[in-house]
Amino acid sequence: MVEIKINYDGQLRCVAQHGPSSSALETDAPVDNKGRGESYSPTDLVATALGTCMATIMGIVADQKGIDLGGMKIVVEKEMSSDLPRRVSVLHLQIDVPVSEDHPDKEALVQGALNCPVQHSIHPDIDVRVAWSWAE
Repeated sequence: MVEIKINYDGQLRCVAQHGPSSSALETDAPVDNKGRGESYSPTDLVATALGTCMATIMGIVADQKGIDLGGMKIVVEKEMSSDLPRRVSVLHLQIDVPVSEDHPDKEALVQGALNCPVQHSIHPDIDVRVAWSWAE
């Protein structure tokens, strides 16, 4: 179990401290939801968690298979719903993999990403769209 301590600092800003490492991160409400937008919003962290989880699991698979994923890039774009309740509605991911499309372990990398723990934890109503780009 991991403990995360969160302090509400006022003006829609929170500071979260990760128990095991003591590292901290701030969240701020977005401008379109009465905040200052000076840091990640909580829903930005959902998008970030998905992208970094996919990269991490792909990295684990790559390490097991002796594949170098150095330089891999993932861009996540988050769309919020236009109706209430306010929620994440779509996550677009562009994954640029520095491995050729015909690599024998391509499917293992793809399945690693698509089966990461965050993917299995987000609500099924969130439309996750993944586009892949492979090295030449």
